[in-house]
Amino acid sequence: MKFTLAIAMNPLDQLVELAKTAEECGFASIALPDSLFWSEKVSADYPYTPDGSRFWNAETPWADPLIAAAAMGAGTTTIRFYTQVLKLGSRNPVLLARQVGSVAALTGDRFGLGVGLGWSPEEFAWCGTEYAHRGPRSDEMIEVLKLILGGGMVEYHGKYYDFDRLQMSPTPRQPVPFYVGGHTEAGLRRAARIGDGWTSAMIKFGDLGQIVGRLGELREEYGRADEPFEIQAVSIDKFGVDGYQDLAGAGVTDAIVMPWLLYGVGFDGELAAKQDALRRFQHEVIEKVTA
Repeated sequence: MKFTLAIAMNPLDQLVELAKTAEECGFASIALPDSLFWSEKVSADYPYTPDGSRFWNAETPWADPLIAAAAMGAGTTTIRFYTQVLKLGSRNPVLLARQVGSVAALTGDRFGLGVGLGWSPEEFAWCGTEYAHRGPRSDEMIEVLKLILGGGMVEYHGKYYDFDRLQMSPTPRQPVPFYVGGHTEAGLRRAARIGDGWTSAMIKFGDLGQIVGRLGELREEYGRADEPFEIQAVSIDKFGVDGYQDLAGAGVTDAIVMPWLLYGVGFDGELAAKQDALRRFQHEVIEKVTA
């Protein structure tokens, strides 16, 4: 099992140095969060907290994940980056393909695209897209992204997106992996059908086991059971060597963690304290779990 460092809600001037330290400490990847803006009012509940409330506020720092990946990629050599997750619904797939292709090129193909639909109707409306039909429209978006990023002259004529022959350059030298988020049946089906992996929001171990089992059934149904498939998990009730070994035993291939929170350092803590936490986590957990 690999370990990925989550950098959500941390000061932006710390990100490059945290990426460098994570690389030194044996982390495989950096997970890049996505939030477009804080709307004063929202017309839907946030789906991953018990009461539907957001656990950040208007002052919480968020960098565009693609720009953050390029910046951290310039300061590192081996660690990978993936969005966890990019909200497809409020974006245009042709423009997004240009951005993803650029990040892949600038990082030496160290970039993966974790995708979700998006949950806030305001993000859709205020970015000029519609909240309705977001599922099938996102399916088309993924088709468009894979088509363009595959290289060469391509065209697409779908229900929601339509364009004649075009080509973007450069395109990734290696295929960009797509990790699909979502805990619903529709999200799991999308991951099993077209994803290179599934990525979780905050989740309990018991729920995770059920989802991993369901993903196995669905991948069998779609004839993809023998293909490589990542399970990326943000566990909220399994920690320490034994806990992460339990996650690996349940099928998790990539544990997404923020070690400084485990050692009492907050999101706005000092950079040096967070770097110390990464080194401590390396010795106490990573070296033992991955031995």
